[in-house]
Amino acid sequence: MFESAEIGHKIDKKIYKEEVPELRASLIEAQFNLVQAAKFPVIILVGGVDGAGRSETVNLLSEWMDPRHIQVHGFGPPTDEERQRPYMWRFWRVLPPKGKIGVFFGSWYTDMVEDSVADKVIPAQLDQHIHQIVQFEHMLTAEKALVIKFWFHVTQKTQRKRLKAFEKDPKLRWRVTKQDWERVKQYDKYCQVSEHILRETSTAEAPWIVVEGTDHKYRNLTVGKVLLEAITSRLSHPFKERRSTAPPLLPPIDNQHILSTLDMTQTLPKPEYKEALEHYQGKLNLLVRQPQFAQRALVAVFEGWDSAGKGGSIRRVAAAMDARWYTVIPIGAPTEEELAQPYLWRFWRHIPQRGRVTIFDRSWYGRVLVERVENLCSESAWMRAYNEINDFEKQLVNHNIIVAKFWLNISKEEQLRRFKEREQVRFKQFKITDEDWRNREKWDAYETAICDMVERTSTLEAPWTLVEANDKRFARIKVLKTLCEQLEATMKQ
Repeated sequence: MFESAEIGHKIDKKIYKEEVPELRASLIEAQFNLVQAAKFPVIILVGGVDGAGRSETVNLLSEWMDPRHIQVHGFGPPTDEERQRPYMWRFWRVLPPKGKIGVFFGSWYTDMVEDSVADKVIPAQLDQHIHQIVQFEHMLTAEKALVIKFWFHVTQKTQRKRLKAFEKDPKLRWRVTKQDWERVKQYDKYCQVSEHILRETSTAEAPWIVVEGTDHKYRNLTVGKVLLEAITSRLSHPFKERRSTAPPLLPPIDNQHILSTLDMTQTLPKPEYKEALEHYQGKLNLLVRQPQFAQRALVAVFEGWDSAGKGGSIRRVAAAMDARWYTVIPIGAPTEEELAQPYLWRFWRHIPQRGRVTIFDRSWYGRVLVERVENLCSESAWMRAYNEINDFEKQLVNHNIIVAKFWLNISKEEQLRRFKEREQVRFKQFKITDEDWRNREKWDAYETAICDMVERTSTLEAPWTLVEANDKRFARIKVLKTLCEQLEATMKQ
């Protein structure tokens, strides 16, 4: 894969001087059009061997383009804050919004290559990481991002020559470390590992572009022209979302589904409720204060029918904990900032650090529920969301984050009773809107979407708990009891 980057590509100095002004002007114009359109972000990954001109190229892009609309991120070892979240969190939080360019100097590939060269991962782990990266980039491109991946390459001889030149220059000597020389010794292994990773991750949506870095003039013109062509081509040929070719999801032909199996008559008398509430709130309080929980975190997701009692259940959970250790995130219609990012971005940004609890009042499941039923996104978008959600939650669990998901279920008759009660009770009137009544008219469509959601996203790592919520007291205790059981079971592992 690196053969064509070792043949000595060069550009004449005169030609370089003639082409650069026009290229720079065209890049600025393309960047202006990108900002004006604000239809997609540009994500540029910069990787490669030491001494191949990566940092010089990143600096050049910042010089040739408007720095106000280009964000450069250099990734070194994870900070303490980043270590407390899943690995991909550090990249999610700095993704550029639509209309902007993000340059990643070091990326989600860096540690994968370094760990493989150092034999810190076994082949199975490497393959798993590769699969995760391919899925991530597939999601980015499906969300309209333009992903451009540059890999800069030079021969071992050139690499050694450049490091020696840096050491002789007092202004550049600081750039050379013992680790750089160790990498020179491991050059062959580094290239072998890199070639394998590049081949496995060079996809139709996000291919790798290998650039010979020996001649800076060739390198600069190549990167500039590739970037210009990619942006102008996307601007002139708007993104076309792939249509779903899967068979449609239909209700069971016998009209039986998982919600119909629930016993909605279950109740809990008030005296028993008070006793159970005190017991499980106290137990939950002790569990989140145990030393083992300091190495974990909890994400609790609450979904349910309108008026099913999500707020009441959340308040009982929150009341069991110190307010300094939990955060409640209410999810409504996305803001302009959130619409400028991939769908899951608004949720990744709220992932808790270790020893903390985040409670989502509605969540990422809106894509396969309200957005699906109300046609707020395409069929292909909500169909692929099942896999993206499962992958997201698996990353959380793999980082010792406990994911507890609750669907609060009520009958259609009970919902009608509660809607009417809200209209009649003054301090509850703010809870009922015209939208609630409109959603009720689509009960059957929502019911089908709910069953699909549970079936496709209830995993061993993050199972759904279906809560019979016609009786609010019964529902609240089931939620608290389930949380305690999940915490206990996980912390024993």
